Amino acid sequence: MPFPPILPAVRCETGTHPPDAAVIWLHGLGADGHDFEPVIGQLELADLAVRFVLPHAPAMPVTVNGGYIMPAWYDIRSSDLTAEVDAAGIDRAADAIDRLVEREAMRGIEPRRILLAGFSQGAVVALRCGLRKPHAIGGIIALSGYLPFAVEQADAEAPPLFLGHGIHDTIVPFALGDRARRLLQDAGYRVSWHSWPIDHGVCPEEIAGIGRWIRRRLQQETKQP
Repeated sequence: MPFPPILPAVRCETGTHPPDAAVIWLHGLGADGHDFEPVIGQLELADLAVRFVLPHAPAMPVTVNGGYIMPAWYDIRSSDLTAEVDAAGIDRAADAIDRLVEREAMRGIEPRRILLAGFSQGAVVALRCGLRKPHAIGGIIALSGYLPFAVEQADAEAPPLFLGHGIHDTIVPFALGDRARRLLQDAGYRVSWHSWPIDHGVCPEEIAGIGRWIRRRLQQETKQP
């Protein structure tokens, strides 16, 4: 399934100055870029100049849903999320997000002040894009996600990670999120791991934690003159 040259997206900015940081946030299966738009105001980042880019995934048939056409970053071929993985589809989606990272860089945002975030399928693509290291980005937020691909050993430029998962998640089981956490830590990545007594979604405590983590990352990666 081809992706457009530049994905359509919802764009929101915080602060009163031109953005000097960006967060590219990927929705989950069947949703669109508006899905996490209400969360932006709950992150308590109004004093920072951040551009949020929330792209829309293209519509495609999803095998596990009987071939029903819906917004998706890649195909899911089995209810066992780590079996029959659509590796090519994940890479196509990651390539499309690379282009959004490149565009933010062309607009003057330093790559280390660009963060990737994603929920469920979006978390998988955010991890794939950010861990391939085409850019030394500032960090990755992966919520209710999993790791269906191998990761290389982290190096000095590897981005820090915020991983969150609901203990009662039946869509992407908690065990898959915990497995991703262990694999990434074993590979040497700096992982901030969080779990909550929720199902496949987010909660206010998680949103507050994400906001604090984004603030810390941007304060640590202060833009150089």
